[in-house]
Amino acid sequence: MRIRLLDTGPSAGALNMGIDEAVLLSVSRGESPPSLRFYGWKPSCITVGYFQSMQEEVDLGACRHRGIDAVRRITGGGAVFHQAEITYSIVLPAGRGLACDDILESYRGICGALVLGLARLGIESAFSPINDITSGGRKVSGNAQTRKQGCLLQHGTVLLDLDLDLMFSLLKVPAEKLKGRLIEDAKARVVSLRDLLGRPVGFEEARSALASGFAAVLAGSGDELEEGELSGSELAEGRIIASERFSSLAWNLRR
Repeated sequence: MRIRLLDTGPSAGALNMGIDEAVLLSVSRGESPPSLRFYGWKPSCITVGYFQSMQEEVDLGACRHRGIDAVRRITGGGAVFHQAEITYSIVLPAGRGLACDDILESYRGICGALVLGLARLGIESAFSPINDITSGGRKVSGNAQTRKQGCLLQHGTVLLDLDLDLMFSLLKVPAEKLKGRLIEDAKARVVSLRDLLGRPVGFEEARSALASGFAAVLAGSGDELEEGELSGSELAEGRIIASERFSSLAWNLRR
């Protein structure tokens, strides 16, 4: 099976989520091949999981003041601050290869591609069930998935750098006096590629390494990763979904 490799660069949060869903719909209708996409975020954005309350998790006033987006995902999990990172999404027909019916095994297979990609950069890491990747016991990647329209969509991040002080200025914490402790705890639990390698890692370098990891893992199940482009209809549908859903208060504040 041919897997299309996409690099759509940085976009606003609502459009990124709209494109993810548009690709899923296009693949489900047989209009596009299964796809792996790499992208970034401009401006920076906080996404919350589908089952979370945006108002309880995010200081929306602080986000507006700093020009940072806030969007609800269609996948579960916790709040994520998207800033200096590379994000991927993969859409595959459900029930086959990396999209096997066993959810844990599908996470293991897809995250295994990221682990292999990180190894290309000289980073030793491991899959940490159910949906994280850790290096030296610290989280370097978080992932989430959903299954709909006969497809699996999994997306996740790999941290290139990390500004925890900024992140916690945008998230709500139970009490202000706990913020310092939470930041210190997070520093002990989360790590970026810059921290691991002692040097900056750019988007393109990370993309090349991670794509190589995916290509190797996909080849093991008889699939081939090929460079491709987002179709005009996918981009148009992504913009519509972004405008009608991911930019709307009704969606983002629904819980």
